[in-house]
Amino acid sequence: MEGSKENHVLPLQIPLIASSNVQGCSRMEGGVTVHHRLPLSNINHNIMDSLVNKLDLSRKCSSHTVGHYPQGTRKQNLLAPTSSYPLDCAIVNIHDYEDSSDNAIPVFVKHTEAMLDEIDRIDEVEMEDVEEPVMDIDACDRNDPLAVVEYIDDIYSFYKKIENSSCVSPNYMTCQFDINEKMRATLVDWLIEVHYKFELLEETLFLTVNLIDRFLERQAVIRKKLQLVGVTAMLIACKYEEVSVPTVEDFILITDKAYTRNEVLNMEKLMVNTLQFKLSVPTPYVFMRRFLKAAHSDKKLELLSFFLIELCLVECKMLEFSPSLLAAAAIYTAQCSLYQFKQWTKTTEWYTDYSEEQLIECSRLMVIFHRKAGSGKHTGVYRKYSTWKYGCAAKLEPALFLLDS
Repeated sequence: MEGSKENHVLPLQIPLIASSNVQGCSRMEGGVTVHHRLPLSNINHNIMDSLVNKLDLSRKCSSHTVGHYPQGTRKQNLLAPTSSYPLDCAIVNIHDYEDSSDNAIPVFVKHTEAMLDEIDRIDEVEMEDVEEPVMDIDACDRNDPLAVVEYIDDIYSFYKKIENSSCVSPNYMTCQFDINEKMRATLVDWLIEVHYKFELLEETLFLTVNLIDRFLERQAVIRKKLQLVGVTAMLIACKYEEVSVPTVEDFILITDKAYTRNEVLNMEKLMVNTLQFKLSVPTPYVFMRRFLKAAHSDKKLELLSFFLIELCLVECKMLEFSPSLLAAAAIYTAQCSLYQFKQWTKTTEWYTDYSEEQLIECSRLMVIFHRKAGSGKHTGVYRKYSTWKYGCAAKLEPALFLLDS
């Protein structure tokens, strides 16, 4: 066992890097390193002195060693770490630098912050200068002769010019002595169901309501004849818009034979003479098609827009708005309902000629009508647009945030 060196501890062989009489350094005694330091001496001072000696020695060694490296490998060796241990560092007393004037922000930090500020300023300028472009919605129809692209702008300018001539006062019912606004709402709600039952075109419904309002503004009617006015107006609109027109007997049957054929024909003569045969008028439907094209609408937006504007047909209060404004507000409200945020592009504003501020009042009323569409007596529009044929548009959430804005 005496000859075994398995558990024999070898003395540490650490070379001296400085003279043993230097304060804070080590010396060898019997193969064991012994550290000598004055009691209560300045630790920072001892470390800094030792570090200076190490740095001087390492610089001499490095200058001697670097000279033997090839010229092409110097930079590579300098970049690569020489050891997995952390580099020598000095312990600095931060209190010595509190009152120093050299504690300013480094220059590279100042330059970086200045560059970032300049980039932000440039981005802000670019965002302010770049405006949303107005798209040409008729570019895809240049080769379609039926689209009449050469005249389409003039046509709609003319529609907007004459649209007020076909409007009526929202208070015209005050001139009637036997009917009121509620009776008108009941009539229009019923006609919407008749229109759906006969599977008529959308423009037929809008023209029917326009003929009723213009006639009632000029002619006093008793309540027994109000339904006759309604079916006669739809008969005239069908003759003007439809290809396949329902017969007089169809309208008599839909009224449960409340009127005779002669009564319907006599009312037809009275209406066209009262209106002076002015049947070609710009209704909200005329503008809806153009404005939906400007909004790049899909089927969902189209159905919801028509649902909202048909709700307005029942309400006598909405007569105070022009047909073009009703169409634009319906599309704007439908977009807000679908996307749950305000959306009115420069292209839609250009082609509708209405800003978002001009539409907000009408849009809020549409949101109120949308919210209560399924309740009350007049639910014809809601039931119509709750079917799969119309995409269940009536069941979509209304844009209630417009009421709070």
